Amino acid sequence: MSHSIYNDKILILDFGSQYTQLIARRIRELGVYCELVSWDIDEQFIKDFNPRGIILSGGPESTTEANSPRAPQIVFELGIPVFGICYGLQTMMVQFGGQVCSSEHKEFGYAKVDLLTESKLLAGINDFPEEQNAGLKVWMSHGDKVTTLAPNFKLVAQTNTCPICIVEHNDKPFYGVQFHPEVTHTVSGMEILRNFVINICNCKAEWTPSNIIATTVEQIKAKVGNEKVILGLSGGVDSSVAALLIHKAIGANLHCIFIDNGLLRLNEGDQVMEMFTGKFDLNVKRIDAEDRFLSALAGIEDPEQKRKTIGRVFVEIFDEQASKISDAKWLAQGTIYPDVIESAGAKTGKAHVIKSHHNVGGLPKEMKLGLVEPLNQLFKDEVRRIGLELGLPKEMLERHPFPGPGLGVRVLGEVKKEYCDILRKADAIFMEELHKAGLYYEVSQAFTVFLPIKSVGVMGDGRKYSWVLSLRAVQTIDFMTAHWAHLPYDFLGLVSNRIINEIDNVSRVVYDVSGKPPSTIEWE
Repeated sequence: MSHSIYNDKILILDFGSQYTQLIARRIRELGVYCELVSWDIDEQFIKDFNPRGIILSGGPESTTEANSPRAPQIVFELGIPVFGICYGLQTMMVQFGGQVCSSEHKEFGYAKVDLLTESKLLAGINDFPEEQNAGLKVWMSHGDKVTTLAPNFKLVAQTNTCPICIVEHNDKPFYGVQFHPEVTHTVSGMEILRNFVINICNCKAEWTPSNIIATTVEQIKAKVGNEKVILGLSGGVDSSVAALLIHKAIGANLHCIFIDNGLLRLNEGDQVMEMFTGKFDLNVKRIDAEDRFLSALAGIEDPEQKRKTIGRVFVEIFDEQASKISDAKWLAQGTIYPDVIESAGAKTGKAHVIKSHHNVGGLPKEMKLGLVEPLNQLFKDEVRRIGLELGLPKEMLERHPFPGPGLGVRVLGEVKKEYCDILRKADAIFMEELHKAGLYYEVSQAFTVFLPIKSVGVMGDGRKYSWVLSLRAVQTIDFMTAHWAHLPYDFLGLVSNRIINEIDNVSRVVYDVSGKPPSTIEWE
């Protein structure tokens, strides 16, 4: 779904920074639509996109190297504002006749910026009282630095180690900063981005949940008409929001297939059906496929083999069920914007290559269906906000992440129904107590793991030799690194006692105190 219908939009040219997606998210938070494309995108695309302004992102390359990336010349010829961030500033300076040198002093972390003159970019934030030790607190992450200002640019600010830190063109709306305003560490970063997007580019805040819903529904109607659409509904955030948007557009012509693989959380299958067929009146067919999945998984212990098996069986069943829906012309998927960006490939970015395996594990070749992807311009936090607007419950939208293969990777080794049933009950107790104690939203992800080992326990007057479970809870911002959550001992004791007392065949509960790295968040 293209959202090019928005008049006020920003184009971000990606030079490969780890923070580039964050720039896009921040601009969306300001209520302005933006898209992220590779720095070497076709010039015609830039013209056709018709942005109000362009941002040049940071990146790992050095402008001092031969053949390093440059902004397309058209960027500076459209007569619209341009904002260079980090590498974006450096390439702008080089392209306008300034100089960049490799610095022996790589700067990473906080820096204090001293302001030398006023700038539209800093309107309202560059007038600090003397007693506050005047200066902006910003986040640096660079090796090279600009050493000679390009002609017709003025120096706005500097730091002790970076003599050219903020610049502005004398006549044209071109701006550059050496730091990263998009990260939360830069104290006034959001204000700087707001000044560029709202005040300098004159963008109106049209990118709101209600507007997104209205325009997306219209686009689905225009694309699909009265034809049937098939969607694999998992009960997760993405497929649920996609289903509600499409249902709003085409009603009963949306056919949802919910495959209950027997690897879901306690009562989850019933909850999905109750919500979507009851509250939202969707056309959902539930397939009880527990036996089929467990049979296929019998004897398999390797985690990667388990994942592949679960994916293969899912596609087989989905294909069988989809072929029973006569005259279906479209397949809907919950692909979100980060999937699209990653699939496009950071190197060329010449085309948006859509991930075809996001929800259904790979499109069956013989299904000649068109794709409907109503979320493919949305970040996860935007999908959640839209879900809330559409009436999905907050507790469902803000639930902790759950792996695609479900309990298949939380039962270590071979997956058996007995193990899944024990794990489901134990995990439900853990979640219930986290909610009761007000800890659920304090941790980023929490779950229980079934260990295929037995230990001795004493119950009543007898000894028993029963299974071991591990509790896992982590705190993280980006899931790339994570700390184990320091849950209170009394709380862990309560959860352990409940699990051992209420579930047969469990004699021991342990708590995982491993960080990531070296450990992964999930055990498999």
